[in-house]
Amino acid sequence: MQHIINSAQTCLDCKKPRCQKGCPVGTPIADMIRLFLSGDIKEAGEMVFNNNPLSIICSLVCPHEKHCEGHCILNKKSTPVNVGGIENYISTYYINYREFEKPELNGRNLAIIGSGPAGISLAMMMALKGYNVTMYEGNDQIGGVLRYGIPDFRLDKTILDKIEENLKKLGVKIRKNIMIGKNITLDDLQRDGFDAIFIGTGVWAPKKLGIKGESLGNVHFAIDYLKTPKAYDLGKKVIVVGAGNVAMDVARTAIRSGARDVSIMYRKGEESMPAEKIEIEHAKIDGVKFDLYKSPLEFTEQGIKYLHTREDDNSEGFEEADSILVAISQTARDLIVKNNTGLSLGENGLLQSDENGVTTRVGVFASGDVVTGARTVVEAVAFSKRVAISIEEYINTLPCKNKVS
Repeated sequence: MQHIINSAQTCLDCKKPRCQKGCPVGTPIADMIRLFLSGDIKEAGEMVFNNNPLSIICSLVCPHEKHCEGHCILNKKSTPVNVGGIENYISTYYINYREFEKPELNGRNLAIIGSGPAGISLAMMMALKGYNVTMYEGNDQIGGVLRYGIPDFRLDKTILDKIEENLKKLGVKIRKNIMIGKNITLDDLQRDGFDAIFIGTGVWAPKKLGIKGESLGNVHFAIDYLKTPKAYDLGKKVIVVGAGNVAMDVARTAIRSGARDVSIMYRKGEESMPAEKIEIEHAKIDGVKFDLYKSPLEFTEQGIKYLHTREDDNSEGFEEADSILVAISQTARDLIVKNNTGLSLGENGLLQSDENGVTTRVGVFASGDVVTGARTVVEAVAFSKRVAISIEEYINTLPCKNKVS
């Protein structure tokens, strides 16, 4: 607690706070810290929550060094304010303090497909405004990438359980273990009285390298591994192909699951890695090795045949491994688009919508990774805030309905 207070006291309370400008969701950080230091933690929590209903999540998994803390003016001379730690303390207090109650319904029905960060944040925002919200989730628990794509050591999943409890208190109905798109279609949802439909199904289809050996029993896709790491026996020596944030999470999870020799194989140098710098540093601290300037040519049951990619070396080599994890990004599943008319996919395989989440089908909206590709949680929340406005604007053009208590 004291280190949080000490860091908050270093805030200069800038008239034009760069930290807020650097936050994708525009968190009023200076105001938050001012209220916190004056003892008004409840007011601070309410302000932060109203701006970002997933503030407690973002405080833990955001790349703060890239957003708020990276823009802090104190970086010029010393250490930036620990915005993430302060926000987490406030948000944790608030989510346990506030009593959520079901508001008066406004007579409008909203279907939300997917319960990842985009879906949860939209459900929270719309339920608080009186919308009758039903959320559909393909798995047996809500959370999407928060539950099945972020390791436990980075995010305590009991937070998601608390969020689900609060959603239910707001009257949100959650239907689990159902894949919308085939057995239940968008036509069915609109027939059954939903005024608007939101798609936030994320990116769960792993991209393939398309090389020989990718179907072997010792080769796994990273996004599948992160869902249930305890179901895998990777052996002692593991190679992760790819160098994004998911690759770092997979490598660190493998070490925590018993692997003794885990390395990242990447075709370029460290300066070109797409992962955040802090994620790379955390992986190094955990003992992950980095095997750079090597591009896989073929997977075998004994390891990886690769090509050296330095300008002065194009020779081939071989690296032994018990298991290989492919982490070269993901794309969206096309189940909904294939089985429903009016929606379109872009060349990148992602669902098409405009910057405000309006899709090519009337009354259907989308945001989050299913539209943008894999991004951060806070970016998904920021997108869903724009979608909430679009949905309300659309619904206001529809014939009036009687309010339901």
